[in-house]
Amino acid sequence: MRAYDIILKKRNGLELSSEEIQFLIDGYVKGTIPDYQMAAFCMAVFFRGLNPGETSVLTRAMADSGDRVDLSEIPGIKVDKHSTGGVGDKTTMIVVPLVACLGVPVAKMSGRGLGHTGGTVDKLESIPGFRTDLPIDEFIQTVKNAGAALIGQTGNLVPADKKIYALRDVTATVDSIPLIASSIMSKKIAAGCDALVLDVKVGSGAFMKNKEEARKLANLMLDIGRAMQIRTAAVLSSANQPLGKGIGNSLEVKEAVETLQGNGPGDLKELCIQLAAQMLLMGKGMKDQKNAVKQVTEALESGAALNKFREIIEAQGGNSAVVEDTTLLPNAELTLQVTSPREGYIQKFDTEKVGLAAACIGAGRSRKEDKIDPSAGIVMHKKIGDTVFRGEPLATLHFNSGAPCEQASDIILDAVQIGRERPASEPLIIDIIS
Repeated sequence: MRAYDIILKKRNGLELSSEEIQFLIDGYVKGTIPDYQMAAFCMAVFFRGLNPGETSVLTRAMADSGDRVDLSEIPGIKVDKHSTGGVGDKTTMIVVPLVACLGVPVAKMSGRGLGHTGGTVDKLESIPGFRTDLPIDEFIQTVKNAGAALIGQTGNLVPADKKIYALRDVTATVDSIPLIASSIMSKKIAAGCDALVLDVKVGSGAFMKNKEEARKLANLMLDIGRAMQIRTAAVLSSANQPLGKGIGNSLEVKEAVETLQGNGPGDLKELCIQLAAQMLLMGKGMKDQKNAVKQVTEALESGAALNKFREIIEAQGGNSAVVEDTTLLPNAELTLQVTSPREGYIQKFDTEKVGLAAACIGAGRSRKEDKIDPSAGIVMHKKIGDTVFRGEPLATLHFNSGAPCEQASDIILDAVQIGRERPASEPLIIDIIS
């Protein structure tokens, strides 16, 4: 069997056997198949695609390329969640304690931010003392004791995905639905969850720019979940504007705490309740979605989820006083208001540009080795449909000396479209597929 023949077969639009796919993944991880051949394969997949069967085989081969986490000693159904990436998406820090306080264990492995999207691990590390590098045995024990834990991905978890994603990132093959689906699902399978809720983002701040593509991705991941015996549901949510107001690591922790206190933005609260309800349905085997939403809402409003977040922070070595006093989080030295150049209505955002503006002043990274400034970020003051007057603040930049704040300000102004007509409102939750 030769990599050349497999690449040629896929280039010609033919279906690959499970043995051929396994050969490619094994060879690439071992180093017997070079980068240039795997890059050629990814480009062939980009143009020719993979059918659901091929994608499931690829996903399993990637999941089996390294360690697998065994969560069987944790009682109950372990439910995970994953977002396909958004701007201002701090839902994990709200949803995990919300679900855990209702008795559903959550063993959550998260990633770091790259490009215009933020990473949960970076956000959590802005909490003084919070450890995201727990060894697996301590991770499992923390879930058993506190009901949940949030850590970064372990060193040898899905090495095939790490190598292939780095290659896709520099060969213009990132936005391939089969490759996105196999990348996401292989990590979740290796992480050992029993059930999974996917937050599939749609719009200007997402990989999937339209509903049709997002629905294809969601359905493909649900197919993979079924093939791997992982119960899976997907929530399609709009990424046509930043979620909530805060963008940047400590700013997003602050907003997550405010939401757990009952004071968060309405859109963030709405999405978190829906995601948590889907996790509750699967974790407790419930059938009634209205009842699940009711239980989640009560847990949020009662303060039970806030207390659980405090418990998780303490269990992972962090300063849990941040849930009462968010000024303990890193604070930037300087702020700058970005004001509206005209009067009108906020008609649309280029959400990706807003995320890039935050990264520009230190809140994100363009390369994996770049350092993050945990205090840097942006607070957005307007939503689509809001009235704005000339000179009124659109956003406030939080940054430290030396950051290119004027460049970030220009990016924000370019990202916000203001017009004379109020735009039609669009739903945050587009669909729920289960």
